Amino acid sequence: MPPLWQRWWFVTAAAVALLLVGHAVHRNRVRRLLELERVRTRIAADLHDDIGSSLSQISILSEVLRTQLGAQETAVSGIISLINRVSHEALDSMGDIVWVINPRQDHLSDLVRRMRRAASEILPASGIQFTFSAPAGHGLRLGPDTRRQLYLMFKETINNIVRHARCARADIELKLEGPSLALVIADNGDGFDPNQVSDGNGLVSLQRRARALGGEIVVSSRRGEGTTVTIKIPYGHHWRFGSGDRQRPHDATTTRGSGSP
Repeated sequence: MPPLWQRWWFVTAAAVALLLVGHAVHRNRVRRLLELERVRTRIAADLHDDIGSSLSQISILSEVLRTQLGAQETAVSGIISLINRVSHEALDSMGDIVWVINPRQDHLSDLVRRMRRAASEILPASGIQFTFSAPAGHGLRLGPDTRRQLYLMFKETINNIVRHARCARADIELKLEGPSLALVIADNGDGFDPNQVSDGNGLVSLQRRARALGGEIVVSSRRGEGTTVTIKIPYGHHWRFGSGDRQRPHDATTTRGSGSP
């Protein structure tokens, strides 16, 4: 007779037991993921309904009070204007937080839409024309930290262009390059010497965020020849692919925006 562990019924029982254990582990993992999604949804709803509405009310009331005061109380009017500006900024930050933790906004297309809207609000208001090119039709999904860091790097670069570049045009391209997602932002402004950069330019913060995602940032600039910022983030460990995600990796949509010259 063969040993006990080599008999067919023992092998069959062991295989069934392993399958049951694997199934239980998988079900437990799916249950925890679903619970996490529900928590994210509740937090997003609470932030939007409670804190968001309160900030909106503060902003509206401060604007009404400033209008009623007019020029009668210059000092008070200045403080109210500051309250109004801070509440607007807090409301924008709250909107970004709600967007990041909302599980319904996990797709690449949601990130593209958010970036395009931010560029349309910031650049034309400063008289800067821009183009925006990005992949279209993708079902790529990414985690909240990846979306948040990449979006904040994008906004910081755009704000640097508005504050420092003194340019008339900016070109933005988001594309897939092998195992990496590349964000390229170029302007035709004054440029600068990358070897003589102060902390105020935000490059240290950009590099820190890129390293946190396992990526890199390359800044190419010369005085009088504009600046190009290239951010590359590997998506192999941060992105999840849905069905058909690899079918059209190079399709792109382009947006053109313009501001008054």
